[in-house]
Amino acid sequence: MPFRELSGKLVEARVAPGQRMFSQRGAMVGYRGEVSFTPNIQGGQGGVMSMIGRRVAGEAAPLMTVEGHGTVMFGHGGHHIQVIDLDGDTLCVESDRLLAFDGTLRQGTLFLGRDGGVMGMVRGQVSGQGLFTTTLSGQGSAAVMAHGGIVQLPIAPGRPVHVDPQAYVAHFGDVRNKLSSALGWRDMVGRGSGEAFQLELSGSGAVFVQASEEKL
Repeated sequence: MPFRELSGKLVEARVAPGQRMFSQRGAMVGYRGEVSFTPNIQGGQGGVMSMIGRRVAGEAAPLMTVEGHGTVMFGHGGHHIQVIDLDGDTLCVESDRLLAFDGTLRQGTLFLGRDGGVMGMVRGQVSGQGLFTTTLSGQGSAAVMAHGGIVQLPIAPGRPVHVDPQAYVAHFGDVRNKLSSALGWRDMVGRGSGEAFQLELSGSGAVFVQASEEKL
């Protein structure tokens, strides 16, 4: 059930009998038809471990399961919305920037600083970037949101991309990630964004970044 972009801040999805989708709590703007919205305490298709991962990532509200027969409009806080289609790929996206996604996609979690070791964990905490991000795998669509619009940057072998952790929205492909410091510890006091920390993404794929560093 692909999303249809109604505007830069509003998308629509069709819900059919026997199918379902998941959305962030409060994302429904309006709907037509016989559609139900119920809290999903198991964290979507990922089950209990997915729920735990979302809690670790700082997402307190449960997902909403959307079922029935009709169309639903999604939006949240006037944020810009980007639709990402997956064809067997895995999308990694910040949990608080995930607006809605197809129920056919399996959900999991990924440690964003996994290649940074213990220091990566420390830097993730200091920078304010969540240590864990949500993964969506399979065939389907997801709608993500951000401040000030989203740009997609290609990641190619031998040409890594460095982004401010707070500007990071999502990425896909065969990509390795590492949180690193651009400054010494003494210079990092009082700094929490790209001036002090960088998220390096290397391999083959793409990363989506938002125009503003403001947290959702």
